Amino acid sequence: MDGSRTSLDIEEYSDTEVQKNQVLTLEEWQDKWVNGKTAFHLEQGHQLLKKHLDTFLKDKSGLRVFFPLCGKAVEMKWFANRGHSVIGVEISELGIREFFTEQNLSYTEEPITEIPGAKVFKSSSGNISLYCCSIFDFPRTNIGKFDMIWDRGALVAINPGDRKRYADTMLSLLGKKFQYLLCVFSYDPTKHPGPPFYVPHAEIEKLLGKICNIHCLEKVNAFEERHKSWGIDYLFEKLYLLTEK
Repeated sequence: MDGSRTSLDIEEYSDTEVQKNQVLTLEEWQDKWVNGKTAFHLEQGHQLLKKHLDTFLKDKSGLRVFFPLCGKAVEMKWFANRGHSVIGVEISELGIREFFTEQNLSYTEEPITEIPGAKVFKSSSGNISLYCCSIFDFPRTNIGKFDMIWDRGALVAINPGDRKRYADTMLSLLGKKFQYLLCVFSYDPTKHPGPPFYVPHAEIEKLLGKICNIHCLEKVNAFEERHKSWGIDYLFEKLYLLTEK
């Protein structure tokens, strides 16, 4: 990276509309799993979450934690191991099965009557349930409200044209005194079409600010060698905490 791009205080790119017409279909996401194009998966889990997790969970027990577009996120096991109930949604059945296999968890599967063709996979311990369906179909399961949402790789993966619908879905699932943890990326969106898509602070305010207090907890340099192939020369990741207004 050149010297002008090393500061974490870099200004956000002003044109929030540049990626607005980018679209990936659910089939294309499923193909990524089939073809092993899942560089977004973090085998060691998300380090910013690990850093702050004890603070978020302090003195809390039995939380209901939601993982939108969960993939095979190892963080689901972190919450479950601390006694919390984890519910995830993922379009790729392969990704869900890989989670249970890689975490050495036995599970059952059954159809979801409210959503034709959809399934739910449940750990034998009963504290992890992963729904294989579209995130927009998920509310039809009448699953109830959540105390916490861990949104890493979800908002940034949703097609920009679907963001309001996605945000409204998330807001409809939040219970009282919620904690909504959100990760987004900053980069030059004219150089990379996404995903992950560029989501600036102003967009988060527009989508979620009416109901949520929005606080950026941390901003880190996330640029790796592989990102050069995206055509970008900087990439920052920001961790937000959203709470009830």
